[in-house]
Amino acid sequence: MIGVRTAHPGRARTALLCATALLGTVLPAGGAWAATGAGAAAASCVASPEPTGGEAKQILDIAKATQKELDLNAVLLRVTRDGREVVTVALGESMTGVPATADMHFRAGSVAIVYMGIAMLQLVEDGKADLDDPISRWLPDAPHADEITLRMLGASTSGLRDYVPDPKFLAALYADPFRQWTPQQLVGISAAHPLLYEPGTSWSYSHANFVLLGQALEKISGMPLAKVMERQITGPAGLDNTRNSFTPQIEEPVLHSFDAERGKYEESTYWNPSWTTAPGAVLNSHICDLARSAEVVGTGELLTPQSFKVQLDPGTVGLGGNTPGCAPKDCFRQLPARHFGYGVIVQNGWIQSNPSFAGYAAIQAYLPSEHLAIAVSTTVGPKGPETNTAQTIAGRIAAVLTPENSLTG
Repeated sequence: MIGVRTAHPGRARTALLCATALLGTVLPAGGAWAATGAGAAAASCVASPEPTGGEAKQILDIAKATQKELDLNAVLLRVTRDGREVVTVALGESMTGVPATADMHFRAGSVAIVYMGIAMLQLVEDGKADLDDPISRWLPDAPHADEITLRMLGASTSGLRDYVPDPKFLAALYADPFRQWTPQQLVGISAAHPLLYEPGTSWSYSHANFVLLGQALEKISGMPLAKVMERQITGPAGLDNTRNSFTPQIEEPVLHSFDAERGKYEESTYWNPSWTTAPGAVLNSHICDLARSAEVVGTGELLTPQSFKVQLDPGTVGLGGNTPGCAPKDCFRQLPARHFGYGVIVQNGWIQSNPSFAGYAAIQAYLPSEHLAIAVSTTVGPKGPETNTAQTIAGRIAAVLTPENSLTG
């Protein structure tokens, strides 16, 4: 399975972004979040009443069993069909003695690269750029600027090495996880290495691509990236609880994270995410916004049909292990089974993103053939696995609801 390890350096928990976990309980209902379209009025995000049967009960049972099995501090999830809530769940604790709630905010990680991809495609629709323009037109000082195009940045086919595995970067990051990194420092690490391949000839995920894509968006739009994201994506989509932060701050209420990647289990909630993507696209969200985001991205709501087609396959099929071949049952527009699109992962008909950062893990996934959205966010206990545990839960839910459209392989 293609897993974009965004914001996951080295031996830490997979990416990109309390000592024990209590047995989870579903919190009392207070009026489910029910925004179902772009521009819908913001509403509270709360857990559903505890279900007694049907799909909602199956989903809750999966979440509870997996929380216990994987030693998860907290599990937040929301499933919708046709934009309507199936179930919203909050299990476990944010911190010792502090119950997790559905309205708690967490790092949204690589969801930002999906939004940057959409924003760039919108600018192309407006005639302000062409995906095959070299980035030298806007970023003349970028590495290999005459060879790399806007398409290659968003599709991750530039050949730029990922700076995250670089030993010197890892050493500096682990020595000071609160450090503020600049785009120049991050891209400079990638630029110090030779290209992995001639641009456009293969595929490999690199955080450097999206740092540069963010800078290009600013140049082309003439606006700061945070304003681009708000004006073109989160505002029109009604994602009122998805916001950029230029600091490690997370909006209250906060789902706290804990992590063991530095060799000891410690709180990591406010580790600095500045190295994960471009400034202006360091996003925090909550589970209801994440489910709505899955719907927006998975339906192509903010794009023309032609641009949506490009987002799902900008020419990456067959490159670097991106698997050709139609997905099982109801293959959505004959998409390949598994590949990376323009900032998104496409797998067995699902359109998804699976961010991880410093003890946080999440996934947003949408299956167009079933009009089904799954959003999960998790935090780990001291015995939690070094995998994206949110992806594990979503995969188990998909196996029950849509067994012919796997999210796990």
